[in-house]
Amino acid sequence: MNTHSDPLHPQRTASAEAPLHRISIVIPVYRGERTLPAIVAEIAPLATPGLTPDGNLFVVSEVVLAHDCGPDHSDRTIEALAAQYPFVAPVWLSRNYGQHAATMAGMASATGQWVVSMDEDGQQNPADIVHMLDVAIGASLQLVYAQPTNPPPHGWLRNTASSVAKSISTRMLGNKSIGRFNSFRLVDGEIARTLAAYCGNGVYLDVGLFWITARIGHCPIALRNEMDRPSGYSYFRLFGHFWNLVLTTGTRPLRLITIVGFVSMLLAFAIAVFALYGKYVGDVPIQGWASLVTVVSFFSGTILAAMGIIAEYLAVTMNIVMGKPLYVVSSKPVRPRVLA
Repeated sequence: MNTHSDPLHPQRTASAEAPLHRISIVIPVYRGERTLPAIVAEIAPLATPGLTPDGNLFVVSEVVLAHDCGPDHSDRTIEALAAQYPFVAPVWLSRNYGQHAATMAGMASATGQWVVSMDEDGQQNPADIVHMLDVAIGASLQLVYAQPTNPPPHGWLRNTASSVAKSISTRMLGNKSIGRFNSFRLVDGEIARTLAAYCGNGVYLDVGLFWITARIGHCPIALRNEMDRPSGYSYFRLFGHFWNLVLTTGTRPLRLITIVGFVSMLLAFAIAVFALYGKYVGDVPIQGWASLVTVVSFFSGTILAAMGIIAEYLAVTMNIVMGKPLYVVSSKPVRPRVLA
């Protein structure tokens, strides 16, 4: 039996009765034509049974590549990898559904006792999976997030915006343990498959995991630089992910509207008291036009913002009620459009 050694952690010997932990790795693929071969080659040694630093017996039983219909020729790369490696299992989506939907499509097809989700850009080292497994088994956890020990290899603006978004989501979810979520996750296989089967359209993946997990932990890892691939996320798409996260956290944003309404009423009352006091006590003439425009603009903006948030909730609910699928799996890959 092959054992994967780690110079930073002494290798232990597994007992004859030690259970074999089968791991399925799910990778949503959008622009993986250049990066996937290197990542799968790094995973290949883990497809032989080995030991974690804490002596847990494991094997990567499959790598599920969920093709999310990107603009490059990732489909041909996936086909080549499936022919080269027996543990590679393609999942073909009918169109582009987004990273979270593609991840859940892969989770639905995963068969392992544990399911690991990771990106296609090479930032996350597959060798760190063994450390995440040790954390999960040692603390009896259902979900383990990678906790980067170094800043993500992005610009300061994107890193700052990401930090603020995660801080806001932590407060909305009311759970600090899930606030430091990451796309590099180790999930109990039953939970991953259950979530993929019952999660509705528009639900943020990590919010869905929060709904059905109770024991959540984190494992410190170091991120690597991205491989040679353009980012598939513009700031507009990243904001869309954040807004989707806000809408699916529950009813707290709606409660925030109620609070803003009461604050607005108190502010209006304070403005009225100030105006009357100035008129009858201080003998100060009240200029009606400027104050009227200010008050009307403020409260009109508050009402429109509240109506917009409620409309967004109704849109999410409508998609669920109408049965809009989270994803649809095809029997064959969807080729990228060839421009003349």
